Amino acid sequence: MKYYIIAGEASGDLHASNLMKALKKVDPEAEFRFWGGDLMAQEGGTPVKHYRDLAFMGFAEVILNLRTILGNISFCKKDISSWNPDVILFVDYPGFNLRIAKWARKKGYKTHFYISPQIWAWKESRIKDIQRDIDQMYVILPFEKEFYELKHKFDVHFVGHPLIDAIANRPAIDIEKFRKENNLDERPVIALLPGSRKQEISKMLEIMLSVTENFSDYQFIIAGAPSQEPEFYHPFIKKKNVHLVMNKTYDVLSLSTAALVTSGTATLETALLKVPEVVCYKGNFISYEIAKRIINLDYISLVNLIMDREVVKELIQADFNEKNLKTELTKILSEEHRKKMFLDYHELEMKLGGTGASEKTAKLIVETISATSKNEA
Repeated sequence: MKYYIIAGEASGDLHASNLMKALKKVDPEAEFRFWGGDLMAQEGGTPVKHYRDLAFMGFAEVILNLRTILGNISFCKKDISSWNPDVILFVDYPGFNLRIAKWARKKGYKTHFYISPQIWAWKESRIKDIQRDIDQMYVILPFEKEFYELKHKFDVHFVGHPLIDAIANRPAIDIEKFRKENNLDERPVIALLPGSRKQEISKMLEIMLSVTENFSDYQFIIAGAPSQEPEFYHPFIKKKNVHLVMNKTYDVLSLSTAALVTSGTATLETALLKVPEVVCYKGNFISYEIAKRIINLDYISLVNLIMDREVVKELIQADFNEKNLKTELTKILSEEHRKKMFLDYHELEMKLGGTGASEKTAKLIVETISATSKNEA
């Protein structure tokens, strides 16, 4: 079968690549055409656009880049029509994907959505679009199934979280080799994960680095995002105990004693790798003020949302400053605090449903399309 896949971010590239790998096992004749990244490209198929050309963060940024976004939507529709896939697989990235889904459903394409838009956080009105335009929804957070089925009477598949597989299947790290290659000494490591987009990295990294002199017994590693060039980070690196390691986030976290992490998927990755963390966020002032008024959540990190209580400290906007960062980092370096966090992390992993998310999803996709095709015949 022919699968047209649209993933618009680094996390989507990761999860879509694992789904592609699983689909090839279930459907040996699978053909792929996709919007995504380097990980998807490694699985074969034809890349259309890279996610680095699609990522616009926040309300203000979207408005400023509206012409580019509308151009991408128009091009995507033409590309789908030209290739004529058996199914379109949307991977998160709702602002773009739901617009394509509306058009695709009218054109008669099968529409499957992997990794639900976070409509439980904001824009709950999108449920009407999903009910109208999406044939099958595959959710990865345990509370999402209840949200869709009990509250909105829309059947979904809970497949578990693909990050568990991605982390479980990662290659083992040779610690000594890693230290030598990156000029690290024997001091313990604190990881800095400032995000993947230029806008957020610029806002986050300078504040994260402000505490390095207070923790001279540690060395800091900036986990460089695959969507950026190393040169982009160089102006931020001004201190001797700060290192940059590109495109090896899991290796960096595997070696780390603690981490300062920008809110997003990385907060969950850090928790699943059992690294104590402080979650940080500082956005565009206008975008943040708008978001604060329309998002009705007690937490911003996936860790706390899934657990429905504060497991990791969140420093948001004005609270994300040098003083608070120093205080919270000191806490998670203490043995007592770390023991409590490790127990919480274990409970978190149990809630996420275990391994096999990609395989479960791939099997459901192929079975559903096959059944639909038989019925249509």
